[in-house]
Amino acid sequence: MTKKISSVMLNRKFLTATVLTLILAACSSKPTVRSDQATDINFNQYQTFSFVEELATDRAGYTTLVTQHFKDAIRSELTARGFRYVESDPQLLVNFNSNVANRSETRSVPTTSYHYGYYHYRRGIVYAGFPVYSNDVNTVHYKVGTVNIDLVDASERRLVWEGIAEGTLKQEDLEQPREAAARTVALIFENLPTQKN
Repeated sequence: MTKKISSVMLNRKFLTATVLTLILAACSSKPTVRSDQATDINFNQYQTFSFVEELATDRAGYTTLVTQHFKDAIRSELTARGFRYVESDPQLLVNFNSNVANRSETRSVPTTSYHYGYYHYRRGIVYAGFPVYSNDVNTVHYKVGTVNIDLVDASERRLVWEGIAEGTLKQEDLEQPREAAARTVALIFENLPTQKN
C-alpha cells in the first residue's frame, strides 16, 4: 500500500510538471502583436517606401546580420501588399528595432503530500492520513524578444503606423534568426491597413 501511495504522489508530481511544460509551450508559440496608427492617414496615398539611413539595429557604423534579415522580410511583406521599394524620394520611410531580454519568472505549482508526524504509525497500513497541500516554487529563466516596425511619412517626418511583436523566444528562433525574423514581420504586417482600406 505504501508503494501505491508513493506511486500516486509521484504520478501527481509528473502530471503537474507535464501540464506546466505544456502551458509554457503554448505561451511561447506565438508572439503578442499590436499596432497603432495616426487616425488622419489614408494609406491609399502611399505607394513607395525605403529604409531610414541609420536603422536602429545597426551598430558601430555597419549593417548587422539582424538588420539584413529584417530588411529582407520587410521588403518582401510590403511588396506583397502593393508597395514599391525605391532608392530615393520614397513616400514612406521604414525603421525597425529588435531587442532580446533575459527574464525570470517565479511560478507556484500546487502539490499534495502526506505528512505523518505523530501519526507515523499509519504508514504502511491500509489507510493514509489526511493530505497536506502545499506549493512547489519554481523559477523559470527565458528570453523575450521584442520587434518594433515604424512607418514614417517621409515628407512630413511623422510616424503614421507602428507594429510591435513581443514573445518568448524558442531555441529554434535563436538557431534560425532569418526565418524567425520573417515569421515575426509577417505577423506584424497582418495589422497593417491595406491600400484598399
